[in-house]
Amino acid sequence: MKIEVSHSFEDETMEAKVHWFKSLSISERMEMLCFFTDMILDNNPKISGKRDVKSITGRIQVLEKA
Repeated sequence: MKIEVSHSFEDETMEAKVHWFKSLSISERMEMLCFFTDMILDNNPKISGKRDVKSITGRIQVLEKA
C-alpha cells in the first residue's frame, strides 16, 4: 500500500474526515478526544466553568453547500 500526503484543502471534505475518524480504533478515538480536550483547556482554562452558553447571533456563521 502506498501512502500519499496531500496538502490540498479540497481533500479535507467532511466525508474524508469521517472516513479517517472511523479508521481509528476506540482507544485511538479516546486519545484524540483527550488531546482535543487538553488543547482547548490549555488555550482557555475558564471554558469548563461556563454553563448554559447561548449562541450569539452574527458571531458565528455556519456555511453549508446546498
